[in-house]
Amino acid sequence: MGATRRRECYNKINQSQTHPEDEPLAFDIEAIRTATNNFSDENKLGQGGFGPVYKGLLPNGQLVAVKRLASCSGQGESEFTNEIALMANLQHPNLVKLLGYCLDLEGNERILVYEFVTNKSLDRFIFDPIKRAEMDWATRYKIIEGLAQGLLYLHEKSRLKVIHRDVKASNILLDKDMNPKIADFGLARLFSDDQTHVTMSKVPGTYGYMAPEYLYHRRCSVKSDIFSFGVLILEIMSGQRNTMFDGQHEVDIRSVVWRNWRDRTPLNIVDPNLMREGSSNQMMRCIHIGLLCVQKIAQQRPETGRIVKMLKSHETLQIPSQPSIFHTDNATESEIELS
Repeated sequence: MGATRRRECYNKINQSQTHPEDEPLAFDIEAIRTATNNFSDENKLGQGGFGPVYKGLLPNGQLVAVKRLASCSGQGESEFTNEIALMANLQHPNLVKLLGYCLDLEGNERILVYEFVTNKSLDRFIFDPIKRAEMDWATRYKIIEGLAQGLLYLHEKSRLKVIHRDVKASNILLDKDMNPKIADFGLARLFSDDQTHVTMSKVPGTYGYMAPEYLYHRRCSVKSDIFSFGVLILEIMSGQRNTMFDGQHEVDIRSVVWRNWRDRTPLNIVDPNLMREGSSNQMMRCIHIGLLCVQKIAQQRPETGRIVKMLKSHETLQIPSQPSIFHTDNATESEIELS
């Protein structure tokens, strides 16, 4: 990447920070190298979509998570500046906090420095047979509620209207008390108050969590995030990934949940570890809300504020209709109806 292009990247970051009191710190590359022991393998926490994440220790004793992006060009550059611009203006207990960044113009390094979240990501728990057994119903319900609060802040309560576009288990971090924090805002989009949706030129995201109108028609909205949240609820309830194997066939979690809902056996999809404790009524309600969130037609999905109220109340919920189900046939994604 040339010096002019790198300088443009740097200027874009500075111009995006409109609230000086909330600006993340600009770290020197040598400070980052020292904090991570020169990006040692021993400090590596995992591998994200745009590069590895390392554990770091600042001189003041604070632990941090250091996200190192591979290069400052193309989509990666856009992700980097977008994440800083957004996170500098967002503060909520259920969002991961951006502490700073490093843009090394000479070494072509782009680095984001986040608060260190002790228990790493949700997928490491709910998809691991041993750790999943340790997640009781109270913990899972707290995670669902916290995620709903975080999305409510993004969609309605913050000074910006933000669509995350990549809500999934690996982008949810858990602190020492198992409180969820939504992370990875590289794909997020800002919306104006009067915007209901936008048509994208590309459809980045994660298959299985993507709403049908986004996947097939590139229409992105608040309801796209709500669809992803619904899939996530069903994963948390079942302890299974959104695509699973039924015998030798790959099936969508929504099809499994819908069939059991239709047959009036919804608790069959609940992780057996949860059936020894917890409220079956509360579990049923979460499955119900999850199905409402993954309705095929975006307008039929509840608003984010409505979801928060449904989780807290005992009011009668709308009856869900059959959700859209996806499958892969000869590497072609298509939409099918259940018989």
